[in-house]
Formats: sequence, C-alpha cells, structure tokens
Amino acid sequence: MGYDKAYKVLAKQEGISNSKAKELIDKGLVRAAGKKVMIARGEIDEDTVFSVKEIASIKMIFQDDNILAVDKPAFLTSDEVARKFPDYMMLNRLDKETSGVMLFAKNEEFQKKAIGEFKANRVYKEYVAIVDGKVIEEIEIDKPILTAKNRGIAKSKIDAKKGKPAKSTVYPMLVEGKHSKIKIVIDTGRTHQIRVHLNSVGLPIIGDAIYGKPAANINRVLLHSKKTQIFDYTFEAKEPREFRVYEFN
Repeated sequence: MGYDKAYKVLAKQEGISNSKAKELIDKGLVRAAGKKVMIARGEIDEDTVFSVKEIASIKMIFQDDNILAVDKPAFLTSDEVARKFPDYMMLNRLDKETSGVMLFAKNEEFQKKAIGEFKANRVYKEYVAIVDGKVIEEIEIDKPILTAKNRGIAKSKIDAKKGKPAKSTVYPMLVEGKHSKIKIVIDTGRTHQIRVHLNSVGLPIIGDAIYGKPAANINRVLLHSKKTQIFDYTFEAKEPREFRVYEFN
C-alpha cells in the first residue's frame, strides 16, 4: 500500500490525464469515503476508490433579440458559462455550486438598461435553499455584508461598520425532520449574500463547506436561483433533484 497525490491516483483510476483529474477535484466533483476531495495535491492512499459527479448541461430557458436566459448547472463558474456565449454580455453571476437562472444581454443598449435595473434593485430574484433548522415563519434579514478577496478568492461576512447594505427575506416552504426547504427573495446582490445571511441566523445551507453545513451525501451548496423577473420578462429554472428534502433526513 502506498500514497500519492490525489489527482494522480484519480487519473490512474479514471484513465484520464493528470490535468483533467486535477480540474475535476478543483471543481468539487470528486468524493472518496463519502467526503468531497478538497485538495488535488494532497497525499492519499493509492487504493482509494473515488466517485466522480458529472456536470449537467447548460439549458436554454429563453432568448429573443435582447436577452438570453439559461439554467446554469452546479459546478460551473459564471465565467465558464459566459465563455459558451462569447457574443453576449453577462448580467448576473451565480456561485460555482449554485444552479439556476443566469442572464445575458445581446446588445449594449439592452445591457445598459438591464444594469440600471439591477443597480436600482428593481430585479426580482427568488432562490430556493435547503437549510439545517426548522423554518416556520417569514424571516427578514437586513445585515450589511463586507467582502474581501484573498489570492483571488472572495469571502464575505456580516460587518455592521464596513459592510454594504444587504437584505434577504426568507419564506418557509417545507419542514422535513430537522431540515427546511425555504424560498429566499433578495433585494440586493452581495457576494455570497444568501449563504452568509442564512448562516448568521442559525440556518446554514446544507452542503455549504464555507459558510454552512457540509453533508456526507451532498456534494454541492443546496442553493438554486429559481426565478428572475426583469422588465416584462419572467424566467424560471426548475429545481434540481437534489432539492428533495426528505433525502437528507
């Protein structure tokens, strides 16, 4: 029995290149012994058995002459999705592990108008999440958020003095055991806003290894951008199957 770097062991097991194996680990798609493999260069037993999750495809929701709406799968960054549509301009971002509605402007005139709507907080943004804890009534979270970047990685926290205003409203949908499925409507769009806000009121999102609660059988943040309304448009992305609450109780 020997040890080697995780990406090298994975590459041998899957019959893929070292760089492809490292990319899969970096995307958060690889698990071993029920846990996500976090460090591609970490030493691991050569007999380790991995499971690799496939990334779903990007689904088209709607397009016309001005706007394109797509359903972003988990494990793709917003920039990776944007590279699939090089002629269009991204209007909103989602975290890598967050799925759901992403919007692109097809021309500069519409882009300017749409950015104005986002800045004025006139865009309706509705999310669904699975959290640890029981939610039985509406909760308004109005707490400023400060985001700092370290080596290109953004991390946010509640900061009453230096933070920017951020408001999230939580609505109960379903309680199953000790977990709840909730709807969240955000008035602002700070980095990691929903994840930080929910954790701050004792409702960490399941699968969130940074701000929430990791789960052995869940390999992504259970947060989904379900509905976005801008101007006269309404776009909706169906919840992925991971959002069946009863599966993690």
